[in-house]
Parts: sequence; C-alpha cells; structure tokens
Amino acid sequence: MKSSDVALVQRCYPQIYLACHKRHIRASSTPHRLSAQDSSLLVHLSPTHPMTPGQLAKHLGIGASTLSASIRRLAAMGYLRRDPDPRDRRVAALTLTSKGAAAMAETSVLDASRVALVLAQLSKAEARRALEGLELLAKASQQVMVSNSISQD
Repeated sequence: MKSSDVALVQRCYPQIYLACHKRHIRASSTPHRLSAQDSSLLVHLSPTHPMTPGQLAKHLGIGASTLSASIRRLAAMGYLRRDPDPRDRRVAALTLTSKGAAAMAETSVLDASRVALVLAQLSKAEARRALEGLELLAKASQQVMVSNSISQD
C-alpha cells in the first residue's frame, strides 16, 4: 500500500466526520437509553460476522470485566446477541440485532440529515461509487478487527 493512499484516508475521514458529526448524547435523553459509549460499542458489531468479547475488548482498549457489564446490559435490552461460538462453546459470539442496528443508527455520532446533505452534493453515480468505497473500507476494517490484526494504542 502506498503511503499516499494512507495519507488520503487520514485526510478525508476527518473531513467527513467533522461535516456530519452531531452533538454528544446522553443515554437518558434517547428513547433507546443508549449513551454515546454504548452506541460506539454497538458500531463495532456486525449482524452477520460474530466477534468474541475478547476481540472487542482488545480492539476498544478496555478490560474484559468493563466490557462484560455493558454486554450483559445491551443483550438484556435486545441490542446484541450472545451465542456460543461454534468453534469453542465456552466463548460467546456477539452479533448485532436488528433492534440494536436501529438504535445505533438513531444514536450515531453522524447526523443523518448532515450525511444526506453531503451525499446530495454528489451526482448519483458519484454517490454510488463513494458508498461502495465506504462499504469496502468497512468490510476490510471488520476483517482486520476480527483477525485481531489491530492493536489499539
């Protein structure tokens, strides 16, 4: 990978984030009872690609015991599922539920109307290419997270 490609992502991602970021929310102010921290935990989960609590804790840079309480609470609220990992039944496999995906979208750090405004600046073809590129980056990011290739500094 060329360093100019890495620099491009480093330059562009913050611009998107700053243009679309919304004010931080409090758990008590949303019907979903999700804090920004809860939402940021859910955003790392996929509805189709399970992740273990250990992988998630490592990626988030927090202790497993800290994460355990959040997982229990979010599972009780129906936002994530904890199923036995088919490879090791002693380990939980975490996936995002449809209820969790809806709650996460509504409590996202990105404001939906701002994202729509940004996308509206593009032609239909440009918007499609941009969205496809984001999906590819997200898919690769998920693969890296699951494989434990990323360590948080």
